[in-house]
Amino acid sequence: MRAFIVLLQKEFIQIGRNVFLSRLIVAFPVLVMLIMPLTMTMDVRNVNVAVADADRSPVSNRMISHMEASERITLAGQCGSFAEAMKLLEDGAADIIVEIPSGFERGLAKGERHKISITANAVNAIKGSMGVQYLMQSISSALEEIREGDGTASVSDLVSVQNRFNPTLNYRHYMIPALMIMLFILICGFLPSLSIVGEKESGTIEQINVTPVSRRAFTLSKLIPYWFIGLFVLSIAMLVARLVYGLAPAGSIGAVYLGALLFILTISGFSLTVANFSDTMQQTVFVMFFFIMIFILMSGLLTPVDSMPQWAQTFTLVLPPRYFVDILRSVYLKGASVCELWTSYAALGGFALLFNILAALTYRKQA
Repeated sequence: MRAFIVLLQKEFIQIGRNVFLSRLIVAFPVLVMLIMPLTMTMDVRNVNVAVADADRSPVSNRMISHMEASERITLAGQCGSFAEAMKLLEDGAADIIVEIPSGFERGLAKGERHKISITANAVNAIKGSMGVQYLMQSISSALEEIREGDGTASVSDLVSVQNRFNPTLNYRHYMIPALMIMLFILICGFLPSLSIVGEKESGTIEQINVTPVSRRAFTLSKLIPYWFIGLFVLSIAMLVARLVYGLAPAGSIGAVYLGALLFILTISGFSLTVANFSDTMQQTVFVMFFFIMIFILMSGLLTPVDSMPQWAQTFTLVLPPRYFVDILRSVYLKGASVCELWTSYAALGGFALLFNILAALTYRKQA
């Protein structure tokens, strides 16, 4: 026990003496939580729309006024013909063309169907599809006002829409828990492995190998400091999310910390296992980077698991971040409890046990 305490003190002293690492632990989560939610967004704004209005009627003018009033739509120009609007689309000055046919207002009064044509630049598929939806909402709103003036029931009177768990449809609320998980993966994933390999390269690990320190004591002395660092980083990230973006867990904070602790145990144990098979910093960085890319891209952090092919959905079952993603988003947005998410907690607990046992067993101690 005395040897273990001395090793643990050594690790904390090394981290404290590393000025860059000490600053990184504080500055990195703050910068990520401040900047990334503003840039990593699927919200589409400034959709440039060119209108080819062949009708030039009060109805078409009302639709154009609704487009100009929209926060997400920018009117790129009113063109006399579709060919002029198409030129703006080809030049990149417009993202979408709205073509209002001649006689649209007259046909609307007679009950005839004169269709409005919408042409979108689909190079950016997300912007194109979302822009079309915004335009449809704007046009529908204008037509509903006209129908209300005629005494006809509007669509809004017949349909009730309710958004649960994220009423404002704010994409940042979806991404902030994912950014917290990325912080764990980067800090608690890279730092323990680099610490081990750094000692291999400097030769200090050979001095430890000839001491009576057990493999378990050595492994724990390497892991425990980063468990505390991980929980500290989580606290900073949650504080920034609350103060800057107004996002607080809808569920228990204890449920968040329990899931975080299990995930930190998992990713740090995995990191040490990789380090035990690596001899140089370069080798460790490349191997960890390979697995971290898989964790980020295939665990549901950026894209929903349900949107992936069936084989990929099955593969995600062996990725620990998938379960932490489920825990963090469910607790933060839905207010789920530990009992409701017990399968995800159990899976993370199993991964934590597996990787920490592997880390202890694969450490090659030379007497």
